[in-house]
Amino acid sequence: MRKWAKGVGILTLGILLSACGSNNNNDMESEQKSEGASSMSKSSPVTVQLMDSKGKQAGTATLEQAAEGVKVKVEAKGLTPGKHGIHFHENGVCEVPIFESAGKHFNTMKKQHGFENPKGPHVGDLKNITADQSGKASGDLMSSLVTLQEGKDNSLLKEGGTALVVHAQADDYKTDPSGNSGDRILCGVIKK
Repeated sequence: MRKWAKGVGILTLGILLSACGSNNNNDMESEQKSEGASSMSKSSPVTVQLMDSKGKQAGTATLEQAAEGVKVKVEAKGLTPGKHGIHFHENGVCEVPIFESAGKHFNTMKKQHGFENPKGPHVGDLKNITADQSGKASGDLMSSLVTLQEGKDNSLLKEGGTALVVHAQADDYKTDPSGNSGDRILCGVIKK
């Protein structure tokens, strides 16, 4: 009887220790997952000040990291009514009046421009925004091709930053290098 009781005691102790060990591992895994999730959700939004060709304030854009990419909320003014191309550009410099200092479209994957181009798109391509009759445009855009996580090839917060540029005309989503979207009329630097 004592042997049986002793065997059951050892077996019970083994099961309890095993269960405790697996609970601790699950707790650790849960903590690691929640830490990763919270660090993603804790990243602060980046506010971009848009300026016109005279260097005057012409709106803002708020960039926020999401699980599926970067959310872009744009509020712009001083535009002609209608659609306007908007893109991320490779340099975090916006020198008036023509913003050539912003460089080409952000294009870390070396593709051609346009969502409808079989050889595209650039990682910097975004959907058009539309200005109303008063020249104001609001847009909620999403880019799954860029990130705000530093150290990644496609990070908008790369060393030197990048820029958000609004063009004079609509982007046709297919013509390389800029979708026939015309002059650069608003620009904002994207930096941490």
